[in-house]
Amino acid sequence: MTLDNRKIKKIGIPRAISYYTNYPFYYGFFNALGVEVVLSDKTTAEIIKNGNKHVASETCLPIKVFVGHVVNLLEKGITDIFIPSIQSTGYKINNCSKIRGLPEIIRNVIDKPFNMIEPTFDKTEKLGFKQFWFESAKSLGITDKKLIKQAIEAGWECYDNFRMMAESGINYTTALNNALNGICEKRNIELVKPISVVIMAHGYNLFDERISLNLIKKLEKMDIKVYTSLNIQREDAIKALNELDETQYWANELDLTATAAHYLIKNKIDGIIALSAFGCGPDSLMVDEIEHHAKYFGVPLLHLNTDEHTGEAGFITRLEAFADMLLRKKRQKLKNIEPEKDDLSQTEKQKILLSIK
Repeated sequence: MTLDNRKIKKIGIPRAISYYTNYPFYYGFFNALGVEVVLSDKTTAEIIKNGNKHVASETCLPIKVFVGHVVNLLEKGITDIFIPSIQSTGYKINNCSKIRGLPEIIRNVIDKPFNMIEPTFDKTEKLGFKQFWFESAKSLGITDKKLIKQAIEAGWECYDNFRMMAESGINYTTALNNALNGICEKRNIELVKPISVVIMAHGYNLFDERISLNLIKKLEKMDIKVYTSLNIQREDAIKALNELDETQYWANELDLTATAAHYLIKNKIDGIIALSAFGCGPDSLMVDEIEHHAKYFGVPLLHLNTDEHTGEAGFITRLEAFADMLLRKKRQKLKNIEPEKDDLSQTEKQKILLSIK
């Protein structure tokens, strides 16, 4: 997998792991360098199956999916693939070992030759942001410092537009497509729904429709307002974590613990849904952490684990039961109705729901 010094004109990016949070920057950066970005296909059962073939059975689903996406790019004939090593995002704020070691995992499980673009981002070891992108460009045979700086600025512009739109309430897919096409429209979307939930999850679990089994769409069909980590600013997430007297240990903790903490403190939600890949150690710690605080605030929490065998039927049943419980709880709170006396007619129920703001 040794890179030569030629200027690469096409680079493959697996549609997994950091793609779901960082792709607008990746796209803006490589596009500004004149490098065509090729994505792997959306996650399918076949992609998961191909990932499964190459790794041990106990490997977590997101890593299996990532390997499958690398295989998918190779099948497309892409021989230069971007597989960064994102070690830590702050001093001793680390990713899990598998994400930190992604290049090594791929190097050891994929026997087909290809060129791996593998820059390292590690704030603990003072391998920072600019070094990461200069290393990426150098691996592509590009050393013009002025061009690289302009590419970094282009990456930030695309990423900032994406985040601005997502924070305003525009859904993930629309915000992403707009940002990639140079469109930035800020719409303060505040939908009024009978109940609302916050989903605490890694972007690669939540926004991959196969892994999450379209969780957000399922909730919206149930007329539930959904909040995610994309709807809040980083500063607000950090502030919420501090207010609960918690410390950030994991790189993705702002997407999980801090996101849930923000909406708990703001009293904007009726429930919390934690979505995790089965067997994820860091996730189990973060869910336990926020569950403690959720009990204090009196907010119910549903923990959903997903793997390649998770079926939709049981998934939907648990969601419907959780939604029904939240609705009953809110109705009881607002109208002081005791659960055992909940014998309202549909018309009366609708009147109560309409009064919920």
